[in-house]
Amino acid sequence: MIDEALAEKYPEITLEWECVDWGNDFQPKMQQYMQSGLPDIMIGKAQDVATYAPQGVLGEIKGDYLDRGLDAARENVTIDGKTYGLVYNAMYQGVYYNKKMFKDNNWEIPKTQDDLKKIIDDCKAKKITPFGSHMVDTWSIGNVTMQFMMNDVFNKDAQWGDKFRDGQTSFSDSKEAQTAYEYNKLIFDNTFPETFSTEQTDCDAKMVQGEVAMKVSGSWSIQNFLDIDENFEFGIFPFPNQTGDSKLIFEPNITVMTSAKTEHQDAVDKVLDLLTSDKDLAVEILDYTKTASMLKDVTPTFPNPSQEDIDKYAAEGNIVDVTLGNNQLVWGGFQEENAKDIAAWLQGDESFEECLKASDDRVDASTAN
Repeated sequence: MIDEALAEKYPEITLEWECVDWGNDFQPKMQQYMQSGLPDIMIGKAQDVATYAPQGVLGEIKGDYLDRGLDAARENVTIDGKTYGLVYNAMYQGVYYNKKMFKDNNWEIPKTQDDLKKIIDDCKAKKITPFGSHMVDTWSIGNVTMQFMMNDVFNKDAQWGDKFRDGQTSFSDSKEAQTAYEYNKLIFDNTFPETFSTEQTDCDAKMVQGEVAMKVSGSWSIQNFLDIDENFEFGIFPFPNQTGDSKLIFEPNITVMTSAKTEHQDAVDKVLDLLTSDKDLAVEILDYTKTASMLKDVTPTFPNPSQEDIDKYAAEGNIVDVTLGNNQLVWGGFQEENAKDIAAWLQGDESFEECLKASDDRVDASTAN
């Protein structure tokens, strides 16, 4: 899509792409390129800015392009007054639910753990699997764990990660952090037994087909939902925390970064101009990825049955940016490694205490600085 639009507006520019899986390969690739020279343009996530900008390898994004985006798009990609990332779209994370199933069973949207337990118990009584989960993907375990951490840890103490590094708290000592880990066991105990061999697409299909009632996930599941059944009615709510005040999680997603040492700044600027000015291209990308826009006056046209829920939480002020947690505890080398230990614990290969200690032992990897 980008190549076609670029060929029309700036035919003198050709992009050479290298596409990698963000969850597994982006960080190693960046480390490799930091030794040999970064590409002119990198597309990652907003949290990557906190990892690489302090190392002096990213170029500052010009205000001309930033001004075409929403103000919220700058918040977590600006360091010391300079913005190093162009946030293009956003996802929402929480518990997706089958609207018809909830209506047919008279289930109310849960706000507390007790509310959630009532739904789980009713599901079991009616032989419905409460949660869909694909724990074969450790990135999924890592993602939902940060969702849990956001509402039980970081929404209560925004500096928890700094305190962890200062030795003021730890996973082994913090009841709140332990609770976030234990929610994975709640999901594991209430999903299908083959979760450690089920791929995401199969898991999402079970949701659409009415085999499961809920799935802790993000907007990336919407594409699968609608590919399977374009009329599938689903909503979203925050996973209930211990205090009953969870917020829906907002994640800045596609984030364009540039090399501080690019030899093709004019071409880079033209690509940034295209991405921020071509509204038809933006809608095409947003509709394909099933995500929300971070550009001004750009609205995707794909049907999103969960938008009503998103709008409600937004109006109530009950949305939180997950970049807060991801900047406190980085993904590469920390969250993803913790997820592997959580998987080992759930499968009986580690004790819970060993899982917590493993997270504590990699404290030095928890920050990008």
